[in-house]
Amino acid sequence: MKIGNYKLVNNVIMAPMAEVTDRPFRILCKKLGAGLAVSEMVSVNSLLRGSAKTLRRANHEGETFPRSIQIAGADPALMAEAARFNEAAGAQIIDINMGCPAKKVCNTLAGSSLLRDEPLVASILSAVVSAVTIPVTLKIRTGWDCQYRNGVAIAKIAEDCGIQALSVHGRTRSCFFKGEAEYETIAAIKAAVKIPVIANGDITSPEKAKQVLEQTKADGIMIGRAAQGRPWIFREIVHYLATGEFLPEPSSLEIKTILLEHLETVYAFYGEERGPFVARKHVYWYSKGQPKGARFRETFNELTTASEQQRAIETFFT
Repeated sequence: MKIGNYKLVNNVIMAPMAEVTDRPFRILCKKLGAGLAVSEMVSVNSLLRGSAKTLRRANHEGETFPRSIQIAGADPALMAEAARFNEAAGAQIIDINMGCPAKKVCNTLAGSSLLRDEPLVASILSAVVSAVTIPVTLKIRTGWDCQYRNGVAIAKIAEDCGIQALSVHGRTRSCFFKGEAEYETIAAIKAAVKIPVIANGDITSPEKAKQVLEQTKADGIMIGRAAQGRPWIFREIVHYLATGEFLPEPSSLEIKTILLEHLETVYAFYGEERGPFVARKHVYWYSKGQPKGARFRETFNELTTASEQQRAIETFFT
């Protein structure tokens, strides 16, 4: 699968997720098989103001190529400026967010709220594509609601504007993450355009990945929530798609090794004070389903230093 001039090592991609897909998690998921990992959403207003938190979200030092940064906003000129900023900072793909369903994003007329304004979609996409020399991709939902499912129309606009690849979550904005994703609209989008289409939504296993690829004829798949606490899902899916065989589940020892390495990068990235707090959500996900996991999490969430957390993990994952 290619995005612009970049040929990905495989077509299994990590979805951008706010407060999740920071640099440590992106690097880990690529190491464990993801062909591409997209940054968490970066607000163009905060980025151009120089917000420290937003600049950290856009930090991709040490990441393998290609490095994809997702931007969000509703003003074509500001979106173009943010795209140029990220290209100058080393981004190799600019991804545009028109899929986030969060109220605080939609209330600023960004994210999936843009799907209601097709002329504005075209203006933003054209402005960003014209502003940079690197590929621009787009992430959308199937529409604003079930009565206004205009994913095919948006896809055609995107292709006409020079978008190099399109990721589609199989829900409307009004669905948020409720119910089950539907793939019929993604299949219709794939049939309507020639650019690569990436299917997203409820892909939680190797078998589901294969089913969605076959049903939609998509060029790739995007994994989001299923990778939280299970970053090895990427290698499992890649192996299954290539061989039809399942990899064995990681042992408790391997999970511990992966988790400790992950947290080392979290502590280094966020610092001694913030790092342990960020670590808690990841440990929550890693420990779900483990025997006595709930009791472990109660104790773990009281720990405030990296060394305390590391000792607790060493003891729990045996």
